[in-house]
Amino acid sequence: MRLPLSARGVRPVLVLFLAAGCVAAASAISAESRGSMKNESMVTSPVDLSQGVSGWQVVAGKWNVEIQDRATVLVQRNQESDYNVIVAPGGPYGEVDASVQFKPISGKEDASGGIVFRFDHGRYYVIRANALENNFRLYHYDRSRRQIAGAEIPAPALGAWHTIRVVAVGDRIQGYLNGKLLIDHRDNHIPSGGVGLWTKADSVTAFSELSVRGVLTP
Repeated sequence: MRLPLSARGVRPVLVLFLAAGCVAAASAISAESRGSMKNESMVTSPVDLSQGVSGWQVVAGKWNVEIQDRATVLVQRNQESDYNVIVAPGGPYGEVDASVQFKPISGKEDASGGIVFRFDHGRYYVIRANALENNFRLYHYDRSRRQIAGAEIPAPALGAWHTIRVVAVGDRIQGYLNGKLLIDHRDNHIPSGGVGLWTKADSVTAFSELSVRGVLTP
């Protein structure tokens, strides 16, 4: 699936996919601001998800590959940490366009899923949706969590698949839920870093079809 990325020039980027039981890395180039990313000279390097999350950085949580409805998904089942985070291979990215499908399965305190981006030595941004709350929020995390933007929405349905997408270029961060732009905010706490997945508290959440396209930083 081709995803647009707002960028400011022509620089090398990396693409990752979590779908159909594999992670693939590829090279491409970014296009002009608010343009479309073009897949040129793409080279893939698949990683078999039958090996679990080998090669990923598990910061917190219990992340395992499972088969659900005949599809391969990544599920977080830990219910003891405040925040559960796993970072995908690749990066760091200064500019990034990332999307993932997530299904909140259960949770009494929280039933959420989110995308971590610009993860750098424990500091990161996260944009998340929660099936127990009528909001879609962007946070900055550095030892503690701070909300920096949000939108009021109908709570995403528990047990259903939803799509989160984030586009971060410079200090501009845009967040989408199920294809709708809900957050358009500027923040410059963290300039670059990795991309990953996130849940909170007792959330049990499945993730599928993670796609990351980003401009690599030195």
